[in-house]
Amino acid sequence: MRTLQALVRIAGASALLLFALTSHAATDRLVITGSSTIAPLAAEVAKRFEQQNPGVRIDVQTGGSSRGVADARSGLADIGMASRSLRDNEKDLLPHKIAMDGVGIILHKNNVINVLSDAQIKAIYQGQITNWKDVGGSDLAITVVNKAEGRSTLELFLHYTGLKNSQIRPQVVIGDNQQGIKSVAANPGAIGYVSIGTAEYEEQHGTPIKLIALRGVAATVANVKNGKFPLARPLNLVTRGVPTGLSKRFIDFATSADINDLVEGQYFVPLDH
Repeated sequence: MRTLQALVRIAGASALLLFALTSHAATDRLVITGSSTIAPLAAEVAKRFEQQNPGVRIDVQTGGSSRGVADARSGLADIGMASRSLRDNEKDLLPHKIAMDGVGIILHKNNVINVLSDAQIKAIYQGQITNWKDVGGSDLAITVVNKAEGRSTLELFLHYTGLKNSQIRPQVVIGDNQQGIKSVAANPGAIGYVSIGTAEYEEQHGTPIKLIALRGVAATVANVKNGKFPLARPLNLVTRGVPTGLSKRFIDFATSADINDLVEGQYFVPLDH
C-alpha cells in the first residue's frame, strides 16, 4: 500500500511538473498567422525579438489575410497578419500597423509594354483583350494571373478596378506573392499583380519582371512612401482585444523604430516614429 501511495505521489508530482513546464512554454511562445506579404518581414522581426529574448519562440505561418483575421478572432493564433485595413465587420479586432506597401501590376521583363490604362487592365482581366498586340505590344497571347480568394491583394485589386472576382477570366490562379512573381517571370505573355515591395526587390535582384505605372505614377516604394501611388495599403498585425503579455511586447517591438532596417530590407515603407 505504501508503495502504491508513493507511486501516486510521484505520478502526481510529475504531472504538476509537466503542467508547469507546459504552462511556462506556452507563455514564451507566440503563433502568428496570415498575410504572405507580411510573413517574411514578421519572420525577420521575430528572429530579432527571439535573439533579444532568450527562450521565446515565435511561429510565423502564412495563409492569407483572411486566415490571419480568422485565426486571431478564434484564438488559433496569438496575432494575425493582414495586409489591408480591417473591414467594418472586423472591428472587434485591433490593427497594429507595422509598415506600408503598395500593389503593382507586373509584366515579364521582355514585354515591350510599359504602361496600361485602367480601362485596358480591366479589359485584359475580363478576357476582352487577349493578345498584347491589341494594346500596342507583340503578337503574343496574354496569360492572366489572378490571386486566390482570401488574399488581400485580390481585394485591393478588385476595389481599384471596380471588378468583381466573378468577372475575371484568369488562366492562372496563385496564392502568395512569390507564386505570382514566378508565374510572370516564367511566361513572357503573363500579367499579374503583387506587393510592390516584393516585386521591386525581385526586379532589382535579377528576376525577369517589371512593374508598370498606374495612372501615370511609377510603381515604386518611394511613391508609396510619398503618398502618390494610387494603390497603397497598411501592413497590420491584428489582435483580439488589447494585447497583453508576450503579444504586447512583440507588437510594441514590431511597431517601433527598432525594425526600420528590417522593413526597408523587405522593400516596404517604415512608419514615421
